[in-house]
Amino acid sequence: MPYYRSIGEVPRKRHTQFRQPDGRLYAEELVGQEGFSSDSSLLYHRHAPTAIVAAEEFTPPALTRAPNLPLKPRHLRTHKLDAAGADPVLGRQYLLANDDVRIAYVLADRPSPLFRDATGDHCLYLESGSLRVESPFGVLEAVAGDYVIIPTSTIHRLVPTGDQPTRLLAIEAAGHVGPPKRYLSVRGQFLEHSPYCERDVRGPDEPLLVDGEDVEVLVRHRRGWTRYRYANHPFDVVGWDGHLYPWAFSIHDFEPITGRIHQPPPVHQTFQGPNFVICSFVPRKVDYHPDAIPVPYNHHNVDSDEMLFYTGGNYEARRGSGIEQGSISLHPSGFTHGPQPGAAERSIGVDFFDELAVMVDTFRPLDLCDAATACEDDGYAWTWARRG
Repeated sequence: MPYYRSIGEVPRKRHTQFRQPDGRLYAEELVGQEGFSSDSSLLYHRHAPTAIVAAEEFTPPALTRAPNLPLKPRHLRTHKLDAAGADPVLGRQYLLANDDVRIAYVLADRPSPLFRDATGDHCLYLESGSLRVESPFGVLEAVAGDYVIIPTSTIHRLVPTGDQPTRLLAIEAAGHVGPPKRYLSVRGQFLEHSPYCERDVRGPDEPLLVDGEDVEVLVRHRRGWTRYRYANHPFDVVGWDGHLYPWAFSIHDFEPITGRIHQPPPVHQTFQGPNFVICSFVPRKVDYHPDAIPVPYNHHNVDSDEMLFYTGGNYEARRGSGIEQGSISLHPSGFTHGPQPGAAERSIGVDFFDELAVMVDTFRPLDLCDAATACEDDGYAWTWARRG
């Protein structure tokens, strides 16, 4: 996590006696990555975080994967997946996946169960609506345009709030997600050339204390799913400090990097994960060379599959292809992709793009899940053959 936070009550020294009003010791829990060798936080519980009273195997919603065959670009219309009565965890409809990342979409209208993913970090993007993220670290409020990073093994509950539908793009990593290393100093501070900084990052502000006994928590782990029953509610932390916690960052606080001629996608990079990157395309001034062509040139990223989630404005390079709010395009390695016919000419002389999109580039091929097939626009692959 980018910087240190201390929330609630903590003792002056780590791993020393810290007692409750009745004289009992608070129970320490060190949550850390890479076996004591990377970022961590130290939490102080009223009850033992190890106290479970039952465990049983849990059967999660099915997730099937099939290779992108025949190999072709795809257009997925996520709003066709709308279904009433979904929660933001178990209601996710998986679209694309490989061994490094799973990408899902959900329209949520009810709270999720308590959930812990022990297989990797989650990066959630709110297309619309608002969301309350509850965890032992406290509460994090998120609104449309927010990214929310939930670290591996954080017990959490997602609660849709407000009057608008809560639409989520969920990016589930098989590892950790964070800012690109090139934006950080050796001590983890955001550098001056970074498109966002510590001032743009939000974390929980105070502890969340919930009473309860025999509390169920669903856990996804490397061998399947388990439903635990905890002796006490896990949201019983009176204080914590460290660098590892759920945090939020608004796409609207991403400062675009522009130039005289077209800038390649690495300037839009926002996060990195295991064998994938996440980028943000935001409203921005575009190329100012007198002969510039602002839309992207045709390109073939030979090592990457490119997924784009279109979440606002007008994506100029895709005009005429059927792309709409909530669309996802998949341009796989093995296919050269680029602007739609006529887009290059139309962009000449334009000085501003009003577009909003989230991109995931993966370095292993993305398979198609059942929900992708259910919402695919079958005509998208042939749109480049049309005359602009």
